[in-house]
Amino acid sequence: MNLRSTLFALAGALPLALGAAGTANAAPAVKLYTMDCGKLSMPDADMFADDGAYKGRKVDMVVPCYLVRHPKGDLVWDTGVPESRDKLLSQLKTLGLEPKDIEYVSVSHSHFDHIGNAGLFAGSTWIVDPDEQAYAFRPQARANATQFAAYSALEAAKTVLVEGEGPHDVFGDGSVQVIPAPGHTPGHTVLLVKLPKSGPVLLTGDLWHVAESRAAKRVPRFNVDRTKTLESYDKIEALAAKEKARVVREHVPEDFAALPAFPAPLE
Repeated sequence: MNLRSTLFALAGALPLALGAAGTANAAPAVKLYTMDCGKLSMPDADMFADDGAYKGRKVDMVVPCYLVRHPKGDLVWDTGVPESRDKLLSQLKTLGLEPKDIEYVSVSHSHFDHIGNAGLFAGSTWIVDPDEQAYAFRPQARANATQFAAYSALEAAKTVLVEGEGPHDVFGDGSVQVIPAPGHTPGHTVLLVKLPKSGPVLLTGDLWHVAESRAAKRVPRFNVDRTKTLESYDKIEALAAKEKARVVREHVPEDFAALPAFPAPLE
């Protein structure tokens, strides 16, 4: 082959090589579904700010559940209040799913409005911070028989621990990460989901219950550690800025309403 022929051959091969590389590096086809898993109405939201900012103020909250669909499996993140059990099952059924089909379950923390239906997914792999696991099964939690029964089956579930302060990479490709953000509870976590079209999304659990709590850095009266809460605020804000992520304050109705209405996904 002469030089001219060689150059033409290389020129023809280059786009194919680049196309193959692009396919190999393409973001996985992750989808995020937001499900309605209850509502809360607080006649006096004083508990959500230790500076008294919400004393006497009525606050209405949404309680979402999330389904992350990944080519390697499904993750349910937060499971709602126990009363939403049938609604959660119905929404999964709309997508052709049952609890036994879900590979992974994880919750931001073990308060009743996040772990309230987790027992449905005892056949899944539970991803949990070890401090939160201990908190969920402490004697005081067991003493509340009704709430404990909603998730007690997780005690025998296959478990993956979120060790250290770094993220746990659920599917091994960086697209879905469970990230420690303690303070509200000992092992509170948030979820980073990197979507191929919409980009990164942060599901922030109970970092902020009320819309303006984020900007004001307000700390709920019942958080287990105020200092760690403030550190987690800074950590997650830095992560959001670095990733240019959409931040979802999970209990805030306007953030819920801004997500695609089920069964449409955010992609």
